[in-house]
Amino acid sequence: MKSYSIDTFRFLLKDRHILFGEYFIILLFSLFPLFRHFPYYGTLYLSWEGAYRLYLGQVPFRDFGLPMGFGYWIIPAFFFKIFGPYLFTLVKAQAFINIISALAFRSILKSFKVQPPIRVLAVLLYIISYSYINYWPWYNHTVIVFELIGISFVLKYIFNIQKKFRLFHLFIGAFFIFMSFFTKQDAGAFAFLIGFSLIICHAIYEKDVTAVVWFLAFYFVIAIGIILPFVPYNIAYWFNYGQPPHYDRISLYDFLNILMSDSSWLKFYILVIVLILIGKSSQFKLFISNKCQVLFTVLILGILLEASVIQVTSYMPKNGNIFFHSFAIIYIFIFSDLYRKINFRKPFVICLVGVLILLWWSPYPWNYANAVVLKHFPELVRRDTNRVSIENYLLDNNSEATNNIKWGPAPWRQFSRVDMPEETIKGIEDILNMDVVKEKRENIRLLNMSELTPLENIIGCTPEAGNNIPLWYQKNIGMFQSQIDDYASKIKNNYYDVVLFEYLPRNNGFFPFEIKNVLEKYYQQVNSFLAPRGGFTQGPIEVFVKKARQ
Repeated sequence: MKSYSIDTFRFLLKDRHILFGEYFIILLFSLFPLFRHFPYYGTLYLSWEGAYRLYLGQVPFRDFGLPMGFGYWIIPAFFFKIFGPYLFTLVKAQAFINIISALAFRSILKSFKVQPPIRVLAVLLYIISYSYINYWPWYNHTVIVFELIGISFVLKYIFNIQKKFRLFHLFIGAFFIFMSFFTKQDAGAFAFLIGFSLIICHAIYEKDVTAVVWFLAFYFVIAIGIILPFVPYNIAYWFNYGQPPHYDRISLYDFLNILMSDSSWLKFYILVIVLILIGKSSQFKLFISNKCQVLFTVLILGILLEASVIQVTSYMPKNGNIFFHSFAIIYIFIFSDLYRKINFRKPFVICLVGVLILLWWSPYPWNYANAVVLKHFPELVRRDTNRVSIENYLLDNNSEATNNIKWGPAPWRQFSRVDMPEETIKGIEDILNMDVVKEKRENIRLLNMSELTPLENIIGCTPEAGNNIPLWYQKNIGMFQSQIDDYASKIKNNYYDVVLFEYLPRNNGFFPFEIKNVLEKYYQQVNSFLAPRGGFTQGPIEVFVKKARQ
């Protein structure tokens, strides 16, 4: 009889198993949102509007103005072309963005020769902490994705010395780094600085400035090639580089205030990384001789600096900078030699660490699971105020109003699989049943200052276009006094047949109250219904038409 030892049953994961795990994790978490219903989210109007205008063939800065580049809307507009201009198409676009985002992160780790078991855990951490929470496109996320793609190709150029088309990798890297800047200026500027720093370090090690010359040449040729066609359309006015009517959004006080009063994780990682570097100071020559280690250090320090700045300049959403976690953790793992002391190829070990990562970032998946639990077991929540607990020891003055709002699916395909307040749905139906809307349809002059941007597509009309038409209506961010005066003049002259104005009294300059004051004087309000949002920022969408002639 054949005998077995305990070693016979020992199993270590091979690279092909880990490769399968990486792709499985990326696809699982990226495609999961495609099987859900969502409530209408506050920034959907902007994702829709920019993508829809590109889908229609409108040209940025000629047909609408915006204070940044249009990189953010390219992928959603492309998906509109494939799947149609529906809100849920944006979820499909974001699923694709999340996939390429994770692949770019993985590519960066491969360039630094991170061992596959550590890499798959880092990919899981990146997705669950940063990528997974983005199921709608948003420019503060897309800008980071383009940055990571650009850096991944720059690193391919640096480390794949013998590969064909190596210079093409540098060109693609420069292209996406510029697209990062042409999506959002703050993070895009860091994308350039980090990419350029990596290239300079590479040039120092190779004692050859050719790479620096090529990178700068590619970047500026791409920039000129993309920007130059829009110069006749007043891009110098719209694009925000701090010139009037824009203003400098970087405040040293705000930066210090957020850094000192918050930013605990950022400061913790900086502490640990500085300690690691101090520990390596005794072997400084050995450390500095390792090009891969030095470039990884340059990258992680750039990422941490970027994250500390954009948490002030790109404050929506509040956690929009947490991509730094994955880079910092992997750096600590590698440079503290933890990966040498633990055999991560053991299935039990890698699964245990994976579960602990999920537990660490459990608030995000729990949001999904909790919604399902409360839907089927509502009795778990204690609503009896006579029984004080952690759930009800504070009384929310707005809770009653919020809880009384009934949400449900809208009957139009443009809103499919997106829930809205029933009052909002009824308000849209009332608009569609207005005589002026039925009569004029595609010829109606509609000023839609609301978050219901798909309404034009439902009616069949085209959004107003022109050099002085802003993409969105946030005062001193997306539109300025010139545009406010222009709209006020049109309203005074009865230019529009119908005007929708979303009145959000708690939001600063969104939408501009000056327009509301002019509407109340020269137009007649015929309806008001709840905007598709909840919480303390609730407000109505008011419907105005021309006053009847006396």
